Amino acid sequence: MCGIIGYIGTKPAPNVILEGLRRLEYRGYDSAGIVTLNNGQFELRKKTGRINDLAAVLKKSPAHGHTGIGHTRWATHGAPTDANAHPHLDQSGKIALVHNGVIENHQSLKDKLIAAGHQFLSQTDTEVLAHLIGNFYKGDLTEAVRLALKDIVGTYGIACVHVDHPEIIVGARRGSPLLLGIGRNENFLASDVSAIIAHTRRVVYLNDFELVTLTRDDFQVSTIEAATVTPQVREVEYAAEEVERGKFPHYMLKEIFEQPRVVENALRGRIVHDEATARLGGLNLSPADLRAVDRIIFIACGTALHAGMVGKYVLEELARIPTETDYASEFRYRNSPIDKHTLVFAISQSGETIDTLAAVRECRRKGHKTLGIVNSVGSTIAREVDGGTYMHAGPEIGVAATKTFLSQITILTLLAVLMGRMRHLASTRGAEILKELETIPGKIERILQQTDAIQKVAQKYCDAKSFLFLARQFNFPIALEGALKLKEISYIHAEGYPAAEMKHGPIALVDPHTPSVFIAPRNSVSDKTMANIEEVKARKGPVIVVATEGDTATAQKADDVLYIPDTNECLQPLLTVIPLQLLAYHIAVARGCDVDKPRNLAKSVTVE
Repeated sequence: MCGIIGYIGTKPAPNVILEGLRRLEYRGYDSAGIVTLNNGQFELRKKTGRINDLAAVLKKSPAHGHTGIGHTRWATHGAPTDANAHPHLDQSGKIALVHNGVIENHQSLKDKLIAAGHQFLSQTDTEVLAHLIGNFYKGDLTEAVRLALKDIVGTYGIACVHVDHPEIIVGARRGSPLLLGIGRNENFLASDVSAIIAHTRRVVYLNDFELVTLTRDDFQVSTIEAATVTPQVREVEYAAEEVERGKFPHYMLKEIFEQPRVVENALRGRIVHDEATARLGGLNLSPADLRAVDRIIFIACGTALHAGMVGKYVLEELARIPTETDYASEFRYRNSPIDKHTLVFAISQSGETIDTLAAVRECRRKGHKTLGIVNSVGSTIAREVDGGTYMHAGPEIGVAATKTFLSQITILTLLAVLMGRMRHLASTRGAEILKELETIPGKIERILQQTDAIQKVAQKYCDAKSFLFLARQFNFPIALEGALKLKEISYIHAEGYPAAEMKHGPIALVDPHTPSVFIAPRNSVSDKTMANIEEVKARKGPVIVVATEGDTATAQKADDVLYIPDTNECLQPLLTVIPLQLLAYHIAVARGCDVDKPRNLAKSVTVE
């Protein structure tokens, strides 16, 4: 991990690569580097810290050339240091490599290379791969990469150059995303399309065990076994302007404010009013197949898992289908009993999350029908599942997921209506849910108008050391998500619990310095949640409540109130999460945190 860009063309490569690295900053990293080929030699620059630190090095000592590769590193093997930053060179110093992923057998390979006289300058697994490629090099760089990768156990997305071949870049992937961008008199390699979208929208997504040899005017894709591949060229569906911040100080705030449009995009063309049902193209299942489903499993990680938990509540309420959620990282190693009428959904913003992808592959290996809910067209999960649906949320740059979470919940609600109408859900109830869904964007707009008021609440509590987030039923996953957002970007310890579970242990944490955030809109369990609020107040704990507009009774029990418009109980998560996103954002800003690039985190987690 975490970001790769390669360029070969007529423009100054350092400029293109540095710009691409800036667009990859959101993925999370702790060092960056670049190497270009100029007059038969490498010009290598790398530095710990941010892209600006690398830019300062390049300003002091400029690099030149029209071919080069760059990288942002999220440390796996070896601490964040200049020596461990990518690119890495082979023993001869003529091959340079950048790499995402993990080489699991790097130590045994390194021992053999040391015995053969190789000397290493870093603690990384990547340098081992660079040396291995150099060991196989006999004049053909692509063949050397191919032979080296046959000895590798692990995952990789790589870009490789050789001083004697300034006219080519070689790339390869297994388990870590890599794509090539097709330009005019120039071509690109990247781990993420955002790195190159300013230059081209024509891309080819590499599959696992595929290599690409890139020149200025052409490219050849082949397999690790040297079989020729005819690649599919795709058109990226969004423009460069969509990955700009615009008037907003942070991408996260921009993406929070994009959520009304995101819900509209998730609903567009998917509501069938005449039949009071939903339409989800791409599932690749007949009505008979869907009616035969008697169990659903959502596998996901992080925020996507919380979306799946909301989906569980909604599906069981509207469709009466037993539904489970599972951490993909646990599911992939468990021998979970799944029968033939079970449908597995993988939820992933990037479509590249390694644990979720591995769980998908395990399901398909065992013959289970597996679908995907992803945002990235052409992503690995999107290509490997049996069917699924896209979020169409647009690029999400902030590391802390916001708008994709809302898109996931919207799609899962549509799924619940679709499955429910095939079973026991009355047309009047289905029509009611769908009609109310269409009002959600406007109601989100009303919440967003409260951002200044929420900022004041954030200022009041920004020095707290710990938070509790508490809710019941449909809103319990929102408590988990609210706690996760606060942890991710403000570094404040936070825990989410079902409100009734508080008295079974967490209430010991309540004191005058630990705020409790209750998600308590008006619904069927309001009285029960109110009792839990009283328990915290009795122990002098500060209480912040997310309440329905006009609910004065709840407001009287709270120290601070964040209001949402009234809506159907099963749709409340689409609204209750918004003030919690804003609360976390404003607390992080008040604490001086790097909101879009929180420490230790990466946007797309492609290593275990």
